[in-house]
Amino acid sequence: MAALIAPSILSADFANLERDLAAIGTADYAHVDVMDNHFVPNLTLGLPVFERLAQVSPIPIDAHLMIADPDRWAPGYAEAGAASVTFHAEAANAPVRLARELRRLGARAGLALRPATPVEPFLDLLPEFDMLLVMTVEPGFGGQSFIDGTLPKIARAREAVSAAGLDVWIQVDGGVSRSTIERAADAGADVFVAGSAVYGAESIPDEIQTLRDLADAASHAH
Repeated sequence: MAALIAPSILSADFANLERDLAAIGTADYAHVDVMDNHFVPNLTLGLPVFERLAQVSPIPIDAHLMIADPDRWAPGYAEAGAASVTFHAEAANAPVRLARELRRLGARAGLALRPATPVEPFLDLLPEFDMLLVMTVEPGFGGQSFIDGTLPKIARAREAVSAAGLDVWIQVDGGVSRSTIERAADAGADVFVAGSAVYGAESIPDEIQTLRDLADAASHAH
C-alpha cells in the first residue's frame, strides 16, 4: 500500500491546536498522543480535549494512548471520534478483548510495542488488530532520535503480516524524518508518525509530500 503520513501534534503549538491541525490537512491522519504521567513520564491531554480535536480536525485522528489501564479508558476515545485507537501491549490486561471492543465501536484497533518489547508473542494475534505500532523511540517525549535496533522487529512483523495474508498496517513513531523514513519503509513500515520533522519544516505540506515520496520509493524498491 502507499505510505500514510500521520504528523504528531505533540510538536504542535498547544495554544493553537486547531490552527496546527489545519496546517497538516494534506496528511493522511493526525496522530494525537495521549499521555497520563503513569505509563510514561509526561502528561499531554485527555478525553475532553481529544473530543474537541476530533470535531475540528480536517483529517481522521489516530489516537496513541500511552496510558495505564487502556482496557478501561481506550473505548472512550473511539466513542469520541477517533478513526484509529492504539494502546500499549505493556499496559493492557486483555488486548484482544479491547481490540474487539474498539472495532465494535467503529475504530481501527492498534497495538503498540515499546522498543524493547518483542513482537513474537503477538504475531499469532495479529488478525485481531488493524495496526501494529513499533515505537522507534521510548514513548513519552517528542524530538528523540530514531532507534535503528527496532528495524529488525519491523521486518519480522512485516514478514508475519505478509505470510498470513493480513491487511495489518505497520506504523512507526519516533525520530521519523527525511533521514530515517527510508530505512523504516524498507524494513516494512507503511504508516509514519513524524512530529518535529513536519512542524519544524518551512513548508508543512511540502514536508508531508517529501516524506510520503521517500517512503513510497523505499518500499517499492523491493
